[in-house]
Amino acid sequence: MKKLVMIGNGMAGVRTIEEILKLSPNQFEITIFGQEPHPNYNRIKLSNILQGDTSFEEIIINPLDWYKENNIQLFTGEAVTKIDIAAKKVISDQGREVEYDDLIIATGSNSFILPIPGADKIGVTGFRDIKDCEMMIKSAENYKKAVVIGGGLLGLEAARGLLNLGMKVDVVHLMPSLMERQLDPIASSLLKTELESQGMRFLMEKETVEIIGDERVAGLRFKDGSFARADLVVMAIGIKSNTMVAKESGIYVNRGIVVNDFMETSAPNVYAVGECAEHREIVYGLVAPLYEQGKILAERICGKEPVPYEGSVTGTQLKVAGVDLYSAGEIFEDGTTKSIMVYNEYEGIYKRVLVRDNRIVGIVLYGDTKDSTRLFRMLSKKEDITGISIFESQCSAEGGSGDIASMPNDELVCGCNGVTKGAIVEAIKTQGLTTLDQVSHCTNAGRSCGRCKPMVNDILAYTLGDQFDASAAQKTSICGCTTISREELVAEIKEKGLTSVKEVMNVLEWNNEEGCTKCRPAINYYLGMIHMDEYKDDRDSRLVNEKMHANIQKDGAYSVVPRMYGGVTTAADLKKIAEVAEKYEVPLVKLTGGQRIGLFGVKKEDLPSMWEELDMPSGYAYGKTLRTVKTCVGAQFCRYGTQDSMSLGIELEKKFERLDTPHKVKMGVSACPRNCSEAGIKDIGFVGIDGGWEIYVAGNGGVDLRAGDLLATVKTEADVMEMTGAYLQYYRETANYLERTSKWVERVGLEHVKEVLANAETRKELNERMDQTLKKYIEPWNEAIESEEIKDKYYTKHTVKAGE
Repeated sequence: MKKLVMIGNGMAGVRTIEEILKLSPNQFEITIFGQEPHPNYNRIKLSNILQGDTSFEEIIINPLDWYKENNIQLFTGEAVTKIDIAAKKVISDQGREVEYDDLIIATGSNSFILPIPGADKIGVTGFRDIKDCEMMIKSAENYKKAVVIGGGLLGLEAARGLLNLGMKVDVVHLMPSLMERQLDPIASSLLKTELESQGMRFLMEKETVEIIGDERVAGLRFKDGSFARADLVVMAIGIKSNTMVAKESGIYVNRGIVVNDFMETSAPNVYAVGECAEHREIVYGLVAPLYEQGKILAERICGKEPVPYEGSVTGTQLKVAGVDLYSAGEIFEDGTTKSIMVYNEYEGIYKRVLVRDNRIVGIVLYGDTKDSTRLFRMLSKKEDITGISIFESQCSAEGGSGDIASMPNDELVCGCNGVTKGAIVEAIKTQGLTTLDQVSHCTNAGRSCGRCKPMVNDILAYTLGDQFDASAAQKTSICGCTTISREELVAEIKEKGLTSVKEVMNVLEWNNEEGCTKCRPAINYYLGMIHMDEYKDDRDSRLVNEKMHANIQKDGAYSVVPRMYGGVTTAADLKKIAEVAEKYEVPLVKLTGGQRIGLFGVKKEDLPSMWEELDMPSGYAYGKTLRTVKTCVGAQFCRYGTQDSMSLGIELEKKFERLDTPHKVKMGVSACPRNCSEAGIKDIGFVGIDGGWEIYVAGNGGVDLRAGDLLATVKTEADVMEMTGAYLQYYRETANYLERTSKWVERVGLEHVKEVLANAETRKELNERMDQTLKKYIEPWNEAIESEEIKDKYYTKHTVKAGE
């Protein structure tokens, strides 16, 4: 078996591996090095994370299980520093040497950071990976003024995300128009007006010459002498290919790693793909051409005879709330072109197509982009447009093509993944697909930016005809291993009396008989919720943090957080924590946001003995369960307090600790409306008032900030416990796995929840099921960790290998 090594674990490289596995699944022994401590994820959706629309777990394309299932050895958090071309081996920054028969370089790109004084200060970042997102999110917790340098696609997406994080945002741009490479002045002006209405402030035609401040950034100085204050500076002015390892190993590099039409570099058996590669003097930064490159490279490396890669025509869409924009090809007239233009100022719609010799050479659409796919096909295929109506709808965004029947089968529907109408139709017919989710899993259409999903749904409706069920088509399956939804899974477990994860997957005919990291924890949760006290928890189906009873950190170490009920502790417990921290040389001891003490940087092998010596309950800072109950000091000590918040907080935490829930749950108890424990942004918050308590639900203090809704006002602590138990149990029984209470309440409706809990008999039944469930919980971490011990190498920092 030939040895295939890939440097880089990003979208272009892993897509190439996917294509290789399709063509020749048993030809290679595959090893992948990834510099980041994560599996492959969708960088296109980083802006969605920043804007609060999704979580990191949701943008993972290939979870760790995928590598294992495909016999791929993955080294995460490990960079290759040298390629020995003569010996045909790579050497990592940890001294690891791996031989290869074929080598793919897929190192991607880095943010371009302006070479100006102060660029190295704390608070200056690019916008390229999840680490950059995390840095911006953390900064927004403590600082309020951000400046984004760059008024292009990436800069505007970053600016929108920072607005969502509650920051005031200035966008600095060198040119007089935004996105000047993709938009003409009219479209740019419309975009600027819309984004200003959203809260962005623009500093146009400004050249940054210095970032000022002490250790941390305090502001920017411009060439014209003006100044802008800033606590955070995001540079989004472009990317530069990550070519260092190739260049230092003697491979020919220009702007990128120079490749031919088959993605071959100057070194034998060494290929490059993605943003690190330069083809015909062009480095592509959009995903569609990178996937085209990956497909051709896969065919070449598998010994096929691919059609040479001749370059790509690219289109651009902006992913900012409230903005519908598309651009492709040429933008400005040059004397040889003529424009076809529609400008509906009232509805904010602008369409302009540039034509040369009866063929489309450029497209700009603003406000209505429904024609983009059809027009892009005409542009890329150089179709003669004589006698053809260019715009399906000339006046209103309510129009649009929508004519799937007239769309040719070779028309590209999903540009990101290169999926045509014909491929989607064939998959629907041959695979019996009936939902948008199934089509996406089967064809990859909509898996990247997601903008094509409405059209994919239209194709689904057209193909199924009378058999199309609009509501059923929107059904979301548990994961790609099955077509079954959450509701169907719960019903099948109850109806068929299924009692184990393995039995569920066998009886319900899972596509992947071992399941994956998405569905196994979900099935385990639903089984436990349905069967309550008789179900034996499947530890192997837990998420890694829950299996280890500690939170894995990005460097592979763990954090240990003992429980402190209501944030209250004792001198004896503090002494134990200090002694354990000293004995095991814990690098960081920190007070957490949940009023506890966290021990960070703990080695995996030290976890069992640390828990044993602490002899304290786990705070479950890692679990899909009740995390913390934050309390103020209450009426016992505070002159403003009207209720005993500490007592109630401790009672709540002791009752519901270790309870399995669909997602993490946080509570806060404040003794008065001054709300010192931030009860208004917790999953469940309690605010003391004269004569009772107000109960707030569905708050969220994270990126997607949401104030809690008033669920009920009660008189006694007993009433609080009854309402909370019923609410939590109803959430447990009706929410999707990994659905926060804030999303759940928005989905089912606050009034519906109120109506359910208003019935005393229903509350009683819910609490009975809750109490029955709570009987089964014990502290299981020593047994769980010891059973896993160090043998579980699947979750170690550096290696993921099938069969281990």
